Amino acid sequence: MTRSACLIFNPVAGQGNPEQDLATIKSLLEPEFELEVRVTTADCDPGELARDAIARGADAIIASGGDGTLSAVTGATLGTNIPVGIISRGTANAFATALSFPTTIEEACQVIVEGKTRIVDAALCNGKPMVLLAGIGFEAETIEGASREVKNRFGMLAYILSGIQQLRNFEQFEVKIETDDKIITTVAAAVTVANVAPPTSVLAQGAAGIIEDDGLLDITIVAPSDRASAVAASYHLLQTGMRGEAVERDDIGYLRAQRVKISTEPPQKVALDGEPIGKTPIEVECIPQGLTLFVPAILIPDGEPIEKLEDLPNVKIELKEEAEPQ
Repeated sequence: MTRSACLIFNPVAGQGNPEQDLATIKSLLEPEFELEVRVTTADCDPGELARDAIARGADAIIASGGDGTLSAVTGATLGTNIPVGIISRGTANAFATALSFPTTIEEACQVIVEGKTRIVDAALCNGKPMVLLAGIGFEAETIEGASREVKNRFGMLAYILSGIQQLRNFEQFEVKIETDDKIITTVAAAVTVANVAPPTSVLAQGAAGIIEDDGLLDITIVAPSDRASAVAASYHLLQTGMRGEAVERDDIGYLRAQRVKISTEPPQKVALDGEPIGKTPIEVECIPQGLTLFVPAILIPDGEPIEKLEDLPNVKIELKEEAEPQ
């Protein structure tokens, strides 16, 4: 029996030719699927299209676009066990890179046709689906500063240019991070809560490798004292992230938790899976085994929950009463 699938296609993602991209995808998938194509518009939420397709009985959902489109579509399938195919055509393609998906249309379609699936974690941030990460402070400001026009013109360079601009306006803020067993207060320039993230998502790389199916969130706190320290910290995070190693700077802390509440003073901008969503406070909860994805053969890293907090400047760590040893 031919499988049914709904392809949700964002025509304004990336810098390619959308008509040619769509034609290529259809030519590769239509021999294997009864394929329905839904094209997103400025007034059309990809997540709503996915939920509609699920309600009408689609066997699979396929998302083609940038990280925002992929996050919205996969988030709509949380807890459904309906497999999602990923065809990345965005500027950063963080989703594909983080999960070792191919980034060419032909290879991505081949993964979907082969039909191998894997179940990974997802999360909710202030009730909204989160597949990748929530960035507070510097990262959120950088994402907001990279406009669609600049991304279309410069690609990934748009984020670098925006980051340089944000460094000129370097600011710290007070942050309170509450997990099930402790409360941490410190000062920071950026806090990132990641479900999965590629090494290029520099500010998420505190711990030694983000594990996409461990049932935990990875929280990284970056607390440089000035612009020069911020540059050095970012470079160190990039290096250790590429090597899969934990950071070793006193101005970077990290921990893992199943859920976390974060508030700041003053309130800071928040970006969720690459899209601005407002300001702090936020509450993030991991949804273990929440997503089913069509995947290539990939290695699953091993690791144990770890943390590094004590060296952060002005840090205070308070254990909750119920978390104290009996």
